Amino acid sequence: MTDEDIPATASDELEGFVGKWRARWPEWPLAEVFVQREQRPVALAWAALQQELLDAAWGGSDARPGELKLAWWMEELAGWGQGRRRHPLGRVLQREPAPWPVLAAALPALARSRERPLDADDAFAAVEPAAIAAAQVEHALFGAGDSDGTSRLIAASWLAARARGEGDAAVPLALLGANGDSAAAQNAWRGQLAARWPQMHRGAPRVRRLWASLARLRLTDSRDTPLPAPRVLWDAWRAARN
Repeated sequence: MTDEDIPATASDELEGFVGKWRARWPEWPLAEVFVQREQRPVALAWAALQQELLDAAWGGSDARPGELKLAWWMEELAGWGQGRRRHPLGRVLQREPAPWPVLAAALPALARSRERPLDADDAFAAVEPAAIAAAQVEHALFGAGDSDGTSRLIAASWLAARARGEGDAAVPLALLGANGDSAAAQNAWRGQLAARWPQMHRGAPRVRRLWASLARLRLTDSRDTPLPAPRVLWDAWRAARN
């Protein structure tokens, strides 16, 4: 789908959600050059949808608003499988022959993953059902063949995003107890995530390999400003060719 296929008002609404994702990932225009041009609108919409779901699952001090939002998304994604859509992101994604109802069915597990994990194994296990469903969607959207490898990259990327965005709330109990303060525990958790990062391989869609590369770079870099362009381009190139 191209911008010409979307009415102006709907395009503005769509860009609002995509823009929120772009604001968190300012390095994407550099990495995006390795994505086929015709896949870029779908990639951006899919990235924005994931951000909406993760924000609902993990954001804020009160879980209830996020639970209600995820319940709404369950209905919306199930509707996409039946040819219905309400959300602006559906203008790009709903037409794609992806298993949206499978993703909808995994959202309760994503909601439960808000609970603080016991350790790293527990953190990965908590997001695994939703990551597996997301991998099925991703392979339908972008091709490639190794769903297990893709789901592991998705899980790691999601947990890295939570570690950066939610701070102390993302840290497993085991690390909170083993470190003297919250900042030390957060650093230790980010270090564990980086150490457990799945290997890149061609079985995962190229766009996922690029996202995972950026997520790991951001995880291991403490700066709040965009990462240096040469570093982003080098890692994106390596991820694209793996």
